[in-house]
Amino acid sequence: MDKQNNLIDHLKKLEKLCIAFSGGIDSTFLLHAAQSVLKENVMAIIARGNMMTARDFADAIRILDGMGIAYSIIDIDVFTVPEFVANQKDRCYYCKTNVFTAIKDKAAQLGFSLVADGRNADDSGAYRPGTTAALELNVISPLFDLQFSKSDIRQCARQMGIDIWAKPSNSCLATRIPYDHTVTPELLATVEAAEELFHENDVDNVRVRIHNDLARIELSPDYHDMLLHNEDMIKKIKALGFKYVTLDLEGFRSGSMD
Repeated sequence: MDKQNNLIDHLKKLEKLCIAFSGGIDSTFLLHAAQSVLKENVMAIIARGNMMTARDFADAIRILDGMGIAYSIIDIDVFTVPEFVANQKDRCYYCKTNVFTAIKDKAAQLGFSLVADGRNADDSGAYRPGTTAALELNVISPLFDLQFSKSDIRQCARQMGIDIWAKPSNSCLATRIPYDHTVTPELLATVEAAEELFHENDVDNVRVRIHNDLARIELSPDYHDMLLHNEDMIKKIKALGFKYVTLDLEGFRSGSMD
């Protein structure tokens, strides 16, 4: 694929690169490509915080250990960012500024002046205030610059034998809470626990959106019957503090809160 060859040529020119790593397919593919040409001159940094699920963190570590690549973990307290807690529509800008600043500082300590993220061409059509923060901090986005779509990334990753090539996208847990509704550690923990109930039943593409005491479940229509006829699951969701559980008939939609 021409794009893949262009990526390799592009990465060769960078000499050393630190990648902000989430464990998703975009940053994983970029990391594999960078490792293939930069060898020991590439590393990853994971920003661990309340906005990331324990499942996603564990999977990120599994991937990095499997690659045998150098990495560092930094702990981020998102609740020190007032704008994140206030949860207005620009929440992501302030959170990403905090996260990328910490990643760049850690990278510099380890001798890496260049930090990259996994942003791709498809992100240009979505509401992404965090992108502005990345650009302001000179975080580069090779996959976006070379116009890799999500489909391109999955196709290349599959050809490279990357086992998570079909892994569903995930996002910050705060995206499950309506704008202008204060974000708390308890709310994020509730979202994580509710979605974990579905993951335990092999349902990956799910969002549990919180509307006060109502849980609005976004699922692929293929799984609607699974929830509708699962009284035990509904009871477990309610036990997390919800009075009502509703199924969104439009199904799973990334970014539906925007």
